[in-house]
Amino acid sequence: VILEVGPGTGNLTVKMLEKVKKVIACEIDPRLVGELQKRVQGTCLANKLEIKVGDVLKTELPFFDACVANLPYQISSPFVFKLLLHRPFFRCAILMFQREFALRLVAKPGTKLYCRLSINTQLLARVDHLMKVGKNNFRPPPKVESSVVRIEPKNKPPLINFQEWDGLVRIAFVRKNKTLSAAFKSSAVEQLLDHNYRIHCSLHNREIPENFKIAEKIQTVLKDTGFSEKRARSMDIDDFIR
Repeated sequence: VILEVGPGTGNLTVKMLEKVKKVIACEIDPRLVGELQKRVQGTCLANKLEIKVGDVLKTELPFFDACVANLPYQISSPFVFKLLLHRPFFRCAILMFQREFALRLVAKPGTKLYCRLSINTQLLARVDHLMKVGKNNFRPPPKVESSVVRIEPKNKPPLINFQEWDGLVRIAFVRKNKTLSAAFKSSAVEQLLDHNYRIHCSLHNREIPENFKIAEKIQTVLKDTGFSEKRARSMDIDDFIR
């Protein structure tokens, strides 16, 4: 079963229908839905195609084995995470993105494009860059180059709370060249952590000392773990888990 996002007029859809059990196509443009329906009407492929009309980000994803999509840049990131947090696990996704976005997905610590997107994706999946697609392969040619990537979810994701993880990584990568000690000294970050820490303590019936200062708590944790002088740009997944 294939989930196809943005089938357009169905060039790829028809090729897949010849080879698979079923294609579930998500399309936001009703005119293109009409084109696609016309294309398979009255053929033996029609009963293998199911069309969902609407915004894929607002749609509950059905069961599928593999996902194929050529995504507009503005929904690339939210769609990747919607996929990776989808259950039950799917086998793989073959996705076309703008080149720079694709290179961010596969970027390694210490490289220029390494960012929160890289580490969050690689925490949950194995990502491979399959091939480049030049802009002249499209009519009309877009202004940017594209790339195709394969994403395979890790069937046993790390046992961590993804929301908490993303909160940590978000703070660290706001200024990825700063030391963690400096990143956590911002007053907005201190206020946020103070608020969260007080909620955490009340949920676990822990008393907070009267002279408690979140800034001291943060710096103590960073020093004790040996991370106060580390910078997000060169930290890998294991560093952040620690």
